[in-house]
Amino acid sequence: MKLSYPPAHRSNFVETLHEVEIPDPYRWMEDIDSAEVRSWVEAQNQLTQDYLATLPHRDQIKNRMTELWNYEKFGVPSKHAARYFYSYNDGLANQDRLYWQESLESQPFCLLDPNKLSEDGTVALSGEAVSHNGCYLAYGLSEAGSDWQEWYVREVDSGKDLTDHIRWVKFSGASWDKDDQGFYYSRYAQPSEEERLSKANYDQKLYYHRLGTNQEEDLLVYERPDHKEWGFYGHVTEDGRYLVITVSVGTQDEVAIFYKDLFNPNNEVVELLPDFDSEYQFIGNESTIFYFMTTKAAPKRRVVAVDINKPAEEAWKEVIPESEHTLESATLVGDRFISTYLVDAVHAVKLFDMQGNYLAEVNLPGLGTVVGFEGEKSQTETFFNYTDITTPPCVYRFDVLGNEVTLLKQPALKFDPDMYTTKQVFVTSKDGTQVPMFLSYKKDLEINGDAPTYLFGYGGFNISIPVMFKVPNLLWMELGGVYAQVQLRGGGEYGEAWHQAGMKANKQNVFDDFIAAAEWLIQEGYTNTKKLAIGGRSNGGLLIGAVMTQRPDLFGVCMPTVGVLDMLRFHKFTIGWAWVSDYGSPDDPEDFKYLLAYSPYHNIKPGTSYPPTMITTGDHDDRVFPAHSYKFAAGLQAAQAGSAPVLIRIDTRAGHGVGKPTAKLIEEFADLWAFTLAHLK
Repeated sequence: MKLSYPPAHRSNFVETLHEVEIPDPYRWMEDIDSAEVRSWVEAQNQLTQDYLATLPHRDQIKNRMTELWNYEKFGVPSKHAARYFYSYNDGLANQDRLYWQESLESQPFCLLDPNKLSEDGTVALSGEAVSHNGCYLAYGLSEAGSDWQEWYVREVDSGKDLTDHIRWVKFSGASWDKDDQGFYYSRYAQPSEEERLSKANYDQKLYYHRLGTNQEEDLLVYERPDHKEWGFYGHVTEDGRYLVITVSVGTQDEVAIFYKDLFNPNNEVVELLPDFDSEYQFIGNESTIFYFMTTKAAPKRRVVAVDINKPAEEAWKEVIPESEHTLESATLVGDRFISTYLVDAVHAVKLFDMQGNYLAEVNLPGLGTVVGFEGEKSQTETFFNYTDITTPPCVYRFDVLGNEVTLLKQPALKFDPDMYTTKQVFVTSKDGTQVPMFLSYKKDLEINGDAPTYLFGYGGFNISIPVMFKVPNLLWMELGGVYAQVQLRGGGEYGEAWHQAGMKANKQNVFDDFIAAAEWLIQEGYTNTKKLAIGGRSNGGLLIGAVMTQRPDLFGVCMPTVGVLDMLRFHKFTIGWAWVSDYGSPDDPEDFKYLLAYSPYHNIKPGTSYPPTMITTGDHDDRVFPAHSYKFAAGLQAAQAGSAPVLIRIDTRAGHGVGKPTAKLIEEFADLWAFTLAHLK
């Protein structure tokens, strides 16, 4: 039966861009706090919840999801002086708690429990920095999924907050000075209440906050009003002498590196690597020798040493050369470079000495994803988490000098991982490119072309999609489904060339890769169109919106989540302008042509039978403005010619996804799976 959708009036608004008339009938939905939009949101949520309530097995799915989610989750420990700090969740707590202990064997103490800060669990710990002496915690809190943070300082021994309170922080961490008297951070000017969730974020500034003082007294360290797009991240070197300032422009990979000599506070900031010509990630230093991981002359990255007294490129020393595999990260611990590589989208970790001599490969538990290996040059131990599709994150201690890996924490499971299998395949895309994809499912699953299959992708911003454990995917497989994860161009799996092959004018390659993966799953007998569901988040939501408007015949269910769906106005809100580096600019006439060609909102065709669709967003999403999803949903509902439902699920007191409470996550995925299984016929 066709649903009776809440009315959304189609205005006659037309905008002329580059001599092209662009209808935008739902422009009014960008005023997300208007009475009309609020009424529409409420009516849409009521329709969606009423519809979901009719679906079979929704409660069973939620109950089993809850049961599977109820396992211990351990964060990667970090060591500060003689103390260890780590996050922990005993199972179903809405937010992870932060603990500390004097040794790995001693009693742990709860330092911060965000669950006590709100009744609904929507206040999240979104940033943390422990002082070098292990006595203070600077921490950032976010409310209702917002990217805005408020920072506080807690004394570790007493567990009590000091008077420090810092506001209007976004896209920043905190870095303590050597004497633990204060820390560096970045923030924006205070917006008006009306513009807090929508106004474009420009003119970030770098500050120093001294403990016990008011924010109004914070020292402005660096600003560039002549470059409003520049963002700053300050990091104090381990020896305490230098403040290394990474200068970014939106989300582009190419950055500049500046520094300030903190032993001479009157010195000016020095522009060390000012050209924004490559990636530069600061690793550590030995006096005036700075080590960077960079793409300069190395698309798959290398490690170089730069003497700040002789910064010209011809004076650099190559420490770890570029290899055939992408170098994803490098840290300096125990006078060793711990280098993590991507080998066909799974991790391998290698050790090098300070001169760049290869020492050994770290013995990992399997073919999966590792996170961690942080620490100081003077330390000899570090920690990491390992996970794969059927293994929840386990914590390991790594003895750097002895190259010994020891299991510290392993959660007890409420399922048998030996019942599942994971394999990697390669799919031929439209232009012949080989694209990797992971498939995971029950070992006894009959491959007969009829298995419910969920295909997930992202493909953008040089971000690699890790092979990792997620409860919803496990439940999907437990229900007899195939989980497929495709590593699309635009990501970082194979270095900068792979990224550039899926950005700007090449963005269609990302969609072609995904369509090729879907067709491969059908051709190889795993599934069929009616049993094929697709999903993605954020830039992955754009992916789903694009492929479902290009190939509505190919998919059985579509689930774009917090997606970028209006490609002609994404740069007008919050941090959207920063994505121009990957998408191109709608203000540029050449970029405009290809953006219009695939923009999901502008490519909805009236009279088309679109697959059953569940659009998901959060009403407090101040990263991808929720109007993207509102406008796309209204347009799709008006255009739908078939009987398949087009629903939008708008989570209240929720943002882009970071810090979302466990209870909300379980509800969201239970709804998505119930909707999906009801329509894969």
